[in-house]
Amino acid sequence: MFDHLSITTTDLDRAQSFYDAVLAPLGVPRVNRRERSVGYGERSGVDGGPCYLSVYLSSNVVPDNRHWCFRAPSRAAVRAFHQAALAHGGTDDGRPGIREIYSPDYYAAFVRDPDGNRLEAVTRQPEKLGPEE
Repeated sequence: MFDHLSITTTDLDRAQSFYDAVLAPLGVPRVNRRERSVGYGERSGVDGGPCYLSVYLSSNVVPDNRHWCFRAPSRAAVRAFHQAALAHGGTDDGRPGIREIYSPDYYAAFVRDPDGNRLEAVTRQPEKLGPEE
């Protein structure tokens, strides 16, 4: 995970719907909603500091060259992240799968949120054989 990130959106309701959906499979809850922002994550991380994503309403969104990667607990969570993104206004930027260019066990999916921000979910866990995978 990260310490904290702040990004912008031109439509806070749309962003909340998108991030609620794509962060749920990764175990990242929404923790607040204010007039001009919505927040996700933990109020205190490992060392007592934040582990947090803030999405702020703004008329100036510049997503080029921005990329955030979220740690996923499993390959199923990576697939659920990707599916949720597409179902909630995101676009595909790399279907779930192994990315051997990074490492033999790097399983990731890439999407663009409705404002064009590039998001990734990754796990390095091997594929489990069973009903949940």
